[in-house]
Amino acid sequence: MTARTWRPEDPGAVAIALDTLVADVHFRADVAPRSLGHKALAVNLSDLAAMGAQPRRALVHAAHPAPSPAWEEAFAAGIGELAERFAVRMDRRPVRTGPLLVSVEIAGTFPGSAPPLLRSGARPGDLIYVTGTLGDAAGAPGGAGGLAARLDRPEPRVAAGLALRSIATSAIDVSDGLCADLGHVLRASGAGATLEAARLPLSGELCAAFGRKQATDLALAGGDDYELAFTVPPGREKLLAGAELGVAVSRIGVVERGPGLRCLDGDGRPRSVPAGYEHFATPRSTEPQE
Repeated sequence: MTARTWRPEDPGAVAIALDTLVADVHFRADVAPRSLGHKALAVNLSDLAAMGAQPRRALVHAAHPAPSPAWEEAFAAGIGELAERFAVRMDRRPVRTGPLLVSVEIAGTFPGSAPPLLRSGARPGDLIYVTGTLGDAAGAPGGAGGLAARLDRPEPRVAAGLALRSIATSAIDVSDGLCADLGHVLRASGAGATLEAARLPLSGELCAAFGRKQATDLALAGGDDYELAFTVPPGREKLLAGAELGVAVSRIGVVERGPGLRCLDGDGRPRSVPAGYEHFATPRSTEPQE
């Protein structure tokens, strides 16, 4: 074990995230090493984004059954390109021989005076928003190239997270599925919510591959989108409209006093709330409809 010390650039709280990605659980074993490097860092950047933190430093460990110089070079390039974009100082250890996996520990700080974003701040009456589009990564196994890119090379919403610190009351990144992750926010906040399925932001490519109904199911339950779900008091909607988020946002529901998560279909009728991704469960298969 190696000990490291670090003096943050910004005084105050420090955010720490740690994620380990395992082959055929969190990524396809045959994924390009450059894409794997990108995703390994991106999912950790997404965790910091959900807290409204500015990423600063990261430590990377990886293992491969038969590491080669070419594989290591491409993997390092994928990490390095994303690290450079977000000014993350990297500490990358040599790739070890073993089962294919990547582990990243990342640290960030909170510039300015706004408090960190937590899961516990949602209040009844708050409006629920999400960034980007949902369900694309879950549709990758049965979809076309653009959906695969969303799975293999997610885009961390760091700029949005930083801007939302002065606007949102709570936030989380959508890694295990919208319903599952929003459920974490509601439990931490002691609240419930109703989602409107017709408001979910779906990409044209996802709808073309699966149809609107199945695309909606993927948006509700599919994982690996790494978009942000967050809550905003009605009085701050104008602030949200003027914020530099770097991505479109969609209002999809409202926080309520009654516990639990409810969902309405396009006709306003209740529909079932699907479970999200469960770690260590049998992977789900996804096939497009005829």
